[in-house]
Amino acid sequence: MELYERLPVGDEPDIIEQAVPARARILELGSGVGRVTHPLVRRGFTVTAVDESPEMLERVRGARAVRSPIEELELDERFDVVLLGSFLVHAPPQVRQGLLRACRRHVADDGCVLIQREDEGRQENLPREREIPGGLIRMVSSDLVRPGVRSVHVEYVFPDARWTQTFLACPLTPEAFELALAEAGLAVDAYLTDDRTWVRARPVDSRP
Repeated sequence: MELYERLPVGDEPDIIEQAVPARARILELGSGVGRVTHPLVRRGFTVTAVDESPEMLERVRGARAVRSPIEELELDERFDVVLLGSFLVHAPPQVRQGLLRACRRHVADDGCVLIQREDEGRQENLPREREIPGGLIRMVSSDLVRPGVRSVHVEYVFPDARWTQTFLACPLTPEAFELALAEAGLAVDAYLTDDRTWVRARPVDSRP
């Protein structure tokens, strides 16, 4: 828990603010401790923060908190914006489709889904590290465990503490990414950043 509270927010709030209407109602999927939630609330957005960890949600301030696995989320409402950040779209295929279907279920017909995806070289030329305020994040290795699925090992290093994390990730070509969206009833509206890691998608008429 302490690790997530130490990690700083990056340019996510700026990207989101520029891509959606002012004061939009945002459903943030996988909010964690509110690293992105809190800056969005300060900018005037109404945020519903979803996470399956009650310990994480206890740290969220200024937003409505909903405890639920993303794939099982069933709110009787739809939102101007559904946010799926933190590279969650690179989960294994069955999980990924559950995440994207949850996005589609909860986005208004005239709304949008914002998705953060990996750039194509993210898991190459490792190890690689980047500095963050007070420490650094080191991507140590990415090993193939089965076709299309990699085991990624990351270290978080601070002067007084060190954490490690290992998780599964599935790299997606642009074509595979857009196909996954289409299968969930979504379509790319725009790539929002030069590296194409942030995407705005719109709902299409057919629902999964």
